Formats: sequence, structure tokens, C-alpha cells
Amino acid sequence: MPPAGHFRLPPLALYVHIPWCVRKCPYCDFNSHAAGPELPEKAYVDALLADLEADLAAVHGRELVSIFFGGGTPSLFSARALDRLLAGMNRRIAFARDIEITLEANPGTFEQAKFADYRRLGINRLSIGVQSFQTAQLQALGRIHDGLEAIRAAEMARRAGFDNVNLDLMHGLPDQDVAGALADLRQAIALAPTHLSWYQLTLEPNTVFWNQPPEIPEDDLLWDIQEAGQGLLAAEGFVQYETSAYARGGRRAQHNLNYWTFGDFLGLGAGAHAKLSDPHGQIRRTWKTRLPKDYLDPDKRFQAGERLLEAAELPFEFMMNALRLTGGVPAELFEQRTGLPLAAIAEPCAAARAAGLLENDLQLLRPTARGQLFLNDLLQHFLP
Repeated sequence: MPPAGHFRLPPLALYVHIPWCVRKCPYCDFNSHAAGPELPEKAYVDALLADLEADLAAVHGRELVSIFFGGGTPSLFSARALDRLLAGMNRRIAFARDIEITLEANPGTFEQAKFADYRRLGINRLSIGVQSFQTAQLQALGRIHDGLEAIRAAEMARRAGFDNVNLDLMHGLPDQDVAGALADLRQAIALAPTHLSWYQLTLEPNTVFWNQPPEIPEDDLLWDIQEAGQGLLAAEGFVQYETSAYARGGRRAQHNLNYWTFGDFLGLGAGAHAKLSDPHGQIRRTWKTRLPKDYLDPDKRFQAGERLLEAAELPFEFMMNALRLTGGVPAELFEQRTGLPLAAIAEPCAAARAAGLLENDLQLLRPTARGQLFLNDLLQHFLP
């Protein structure tokens, strides 16, 4: 068990997984499933609330700093279902006064009236899965919307009263060049989001693209796209604060920041994961039943498994998250989140600094520009 003197209970967030989509995208390796003609909204909300009830003993007396509805496509659920869910959660666990509540949405799965209803529920941040504004690219990605629908979605979000909007964009798409990637970014910037998630398409196992890979740009072109895009975003006032996250006006994603600073989070829904600390500094990861039909089966447990993290694992677990942040984290946060003294990482930090991957600042755990580019090499130093 880590020494209790160093440890401090971190903030607590909540992730809610809604696993249904209109159809499965060929690049997606998330736990998502094509929706049938009718979603089991009532049964799923009932299950989510029962799932939360089962987890409450582990977070007694704590409040939520953020909630994130992910998927799948959470915007397939009606405002009425989400209203019942939020109200039920708030009766069971306290919400912080300034809680951030994010809903993922895809263009083509909503209308403006629905967005306005979401906003009235207290959902105060939207994350819209645009991926590209180019018709050919969207078709290659198997998306159900076109570029005009993506533009309308962002405009509808603003009209519905959302002043905190993230747009998800991919680059390194099939047949994409620098001009095409920058055109997507310029269109996104013109829609005035507060946040952009701009990340490279990767081919993941257990996806259609893994088995039938499309032709994606060569490494040199990928580098040119990355460099040009980062330059454009910086010029437009978007500050890169994480590997693929860019915020304007300080509107960083609080829910994701909690992940990256090794905070705690509950996970509700089919296949959801959680990371929870107890007051003694023990840290446990849990995961829920993956298939929706099993999650909805009253004869089966919500939790499918759990694992207690050993002290030897904590340096890598912490650094795997914290070193994604371009500004790094205060060195003392390592002690507060893990319960371990800084001496536990003195040797790997020294080696990483000697390799030019970690800044030479003993008060800060921050990757160098080279460390950001070669993050896997940096993390290798902290493997148990």
C-alpha cells in the first residue's frame, strides 16, 4: 500500500457509455453497436441508475466535477431519457456547482429543438464528431453525414445556447494531402468552436480498416500535415495543451483533464471502465459487462472485473496520462495521486532528462518538444 502521508483523494468524474450508433464506422474500435428500430431507453436508464447505486459505497461523500456522455452516439437518446438519468444521478451523488456535463453528438442524428432541450437539462458542453467536411473523406470513413450537415450541426449548437463546443476532426485520411487537411481545419475554425480535438487516423485491431486497410498518407506527408496544422491552429489562437487537444480562451476539457492528471472516475454503462482511489491510497480499476444485452440482463452483474494497481505499476500509470499534457504537471502531483515519494521515479526521470525527452525542471514533470514527438520512447522509461 502506498504511504498515506503523500496521498490526497483526487477529483471524481463520471463517464456514461451509451453504446448504440446508427451504424458502425470502419475505423471504430469502441464498444459501439448498430441501433435497432427502437432503442431500449427506459431499460438502459434503469440499468445505469442501478449500476450507479452499486458503485456508491466506493465514493461515499464525494461529488462529481464532470460528467461525460460518450459512445456510441449519445445524441440518439431523447432529452426525456437523459433528463430522467441526470435527475436520478443527482439524487444519488452530489454535483459540483460548476460541474461540466458533456454530450457527444454526431451530425445527422439530431435537430435543433433536441439540442435546445439538452441545454435546458444542464448539459453545458457539446462534442460533435465531424471528422472531416469533405464528402469523399466522409464516405471513405463510413460516416452518415456530409460536410453541410456538419456545418449545420455546429451552427445549431450555438443557436441552442451552447457556448462551449468541441469539434472532433481527423487527419491523415485516405488520399488526404496538406491542403485538404488545412481546408478541414479552416472550416472548423470558421465555426468558432471553443475546443478542437484534432488527431490522426489510426488503424486499430478488430476494425474493418484493420482487415481491409485503406491507403493512408506516408509518414513524411503525415508529418507535414501535423506541422502545418499545428501552425495554423496556433495562429488562430488555439493553444495545444495535450497531444491532440486544442483550446481557445482557456476552455480546456475539464473531464479529460481529470483523466490526464490521474483523477478518479466512475464508469457506468456497457463496457465502461473506472479508476477509483480509497482514502488509504489504494487504486483500483474496474470494468463493466461489455455487451448491451448482458448489461441489461437482470440476472448478470454490472461489473465484469476489477484489478488493484500495485505500487510498481503506478509510475507508468501516472506518467502515461500526465505526460500527454504539453505543459506537464507539478512534480508534487505524482506524490498526491499515487502516494509514492518522488524518489520512486528519480532514476527514470534522470534517464529521460539525459535522453532529452523530459524537461530539466525538478519541480515539473513536463515532456520536451522532442518528448512530445516521441512520447512512447519517453514512457518506456517508466515501465515497471
